[in-house]
Amino acid sequence: MSDRSQPLSQAMIRGFVGRCPQCGRGKLFAGYLKPVGECAACGEGLGHIRADDGPAWATILLVGHILAPFLLGVLPNNPWPDWVLAAVIVPATLTLTLILLPRMKGVFIGIIWRSGCVGSEK
Repeated sequence: MSDRSQPLSQAMIRGFVGRCPQCGRGKLFAGYLKPVGECAACGEGLGHIRADDGPAWATILLVGHILAPFLLGVLPNNPWPDWVLAAVIVPATLTLTLILLPRMKGVFIGIIWRSGCVGSEK
């Protein structure tokens, strides 16, 4: 049985670190972005929770806010050639995106699980 009496922030943090939003012990993902069907530690069903486009939106928002100061503050006043800038910006963008995307999906799964709005789509 689900215990959704815990604070929302706790479910979000557990999702961010890739753990079950209920118990915090079991893994949340079976792969890079695929949630497990149910928690191995507590048995909570998690596979039916759909985060849809929320994690992608949050990832784009965060990556943009992390890189914007660099892009707006450093780029206009630098003597570096364009290829050097591209060699720095493209890997930074890809790295941040690949790191943040599963964490944001975990946060959204935690929010959806905590709210009890797990949907009926299957």
